[in-house]
Amino acid sequence: MKTIPAISICDLVKRYAPAGQGEGKLALAGVSLDVPRGQVFGLLGPNGAGKSTMINTLAGMVVKTSGTVAIWGHDIDHDRRNAKASIGIVPQEVVFDPFFTPFEVLEIQAGLYGVPASRRRSMELLEAVHLADKAHAHARSLSGGMRRRLLIAKAMVHAPPVLVLDEPTAGVDVELRRQLWDLVRQLNADGVTVVLTTHYLEEAEELCDRIAIINHGRLIADKPTRDLVNMAREKVVVLTLDQAIETAPQHAAFRRSVLTGDRQLEIAYDKDRTNAGQVLALVQGFGLGIVDVTTREADLEDVFVSLTSAGSDSDQREGAQANV
Repeated sequence: MKTIPAISICDLVKRYAPAGQGEGKLALAGVSLDVPRGQVFGLLGPNGAGKSTMINTLAGMVVKTSGTVAIWGHDIDHDRRNAKASIGIVPQEVVFDPFFTPFEVLEIQAGLYGVPASRRRSMELLEAVHLADKAHAHARSLSGGMRRRLLIAKAMVHAPPVLVLDEPTAGVDVELRRQLWDLVRQLNADGVTVVLTTHYLEEAEELCDRIAIINHGRLIADKPTRDLVNMAREKVVVLTLDQAIETAPQHAAFRRSVLTGDRQLEIAYDKDRTNAGQVLALVQGFGLGIVDVTTREADLEDVFVSLTSAGSDSDQREGAQANV
């Protein structure tokens, strides 16, 4: 039997429509996607794409216009209690009462979820996020990174199988980002399905098994991370020549050929049609000697820019056609 997804979203629509102000803003336009169990799932998109609306719908803070959403097999409309018990949300904003200790923060949160005192794991969770030594210090004394880790522990007090991290590394330094990456990996290794939103594309490429991209409220990609990166067909070779040249050689096999220095040539080509060896042979065919070669593969950022730019162009064309 097919495993039920951790999160299943079908034709999700959300339109913000204030009374007396027309149709309002369409934030989500029929989004459908499944988050497989046991994965780290990336949710990417430009500002205003609809990511926060989707997360707030999962959290029960936004009422959808139409469509269905299920968390761990529990419909958020018909089985709200179990749906909410199956998910933990870590918001981007660091929000908790600074006058409680981390231990008290977790105990209070566990009480709100109805977790009996005998089943609470406050110290265990603090140890997991490396805050056991701060258990009884006032939360206001914690550093920014400690507060973010406390929020993750807070979201896990009821042992949800799904954890949503909304921009968990926004504004943190490189060392803390790496620490949070390690924590995400550990949570996932312990069986938690993680949904991660981020603006750091290298973070998504490093952590995520699968990535969905939303733009203007529409799903424009939903693929395993490696398949998504492989959508970028362009590869670049940077050549150091044995002599200075004034004009970059051009050929039909080159997508782009430019001089980046007197003796340095950068050539981009479609890796589905040409390989690096053929590019080098073509350059040598122009009578140029090569003394050094480096290559650069396309990454997730190239794909993201390409897809979101294409989506924006399409929306603009549709808008222009609608106004004709």
